[in-house]
Amino acid sequence: MQTMQDSATARQLQLLKIYLRDASFELPMGAALFGLNVQPVMKVDMDHSATQLSAEQYEAVLRVSVTAQIEGKTAFMVEVHQAGLFLVKGLNTMELDAVVNAFFPNSLFPYAREAVSDLVGKGGLPQLLLAPVNFDMLYAQRLQQRQAASPKPAG
Repeated sequence: MQTMQDSATARQLQLLKIYLRDASFELPMGAALFGLNVQPVMKVDMDHSATQLSAEQYEAVLRVSVTAQIEGKTAFMVEVHQAGLFLVKGLNTMELDAVVNAFFPNSLFPYAREAVSDLVGKGGLPQLLLAPVNFDMLYAQRLQQRQAASPKPAG
C-alpha cells in the first residue's frame, strides 16, 4: 500500500483498497478474427474521476477503453473501470488537486493495465500491454494550460 504521512501536520495520504469496479470485453468478429493476419488499428481512451465519500475518503476511478479495428470493422473492444479507495487528510486545495489528478490515476494505472491485458488474453488474442502513462506530466501540462488561459491582472 502506498502511504504518504507527515505527522507534524497530521497530513495523510493512503491507498486503502484497489478493486475492479467494472469490466467488459467484446469480440464482434468472433472466430473470424483468428484467421486474419492483419494488424488492427488501436484507439485508446482514458479518463479518471474522484468522488469524495466522506471528510477523509475518496473513491477514484480510472476508465480505460481500447477499441481495435480492422478495415473499419471492430475487431475487439475492452473497457476497464479500475477503482481505489483512498484516505486523504490535511491537504490544502492545491495539494488535493494534484493528488486527485496525478497520484490517484498513477496508483490505479498498473492495475487497469493488467486487467486490460488479462481480458484481451482471455478473449484468445495476443497479450496487449498499454504503454505507460505519466499522469504527473499530464497534470503539469494541464496546470500550464490553465495558467496560460487565466487572465493576467492589470498592473
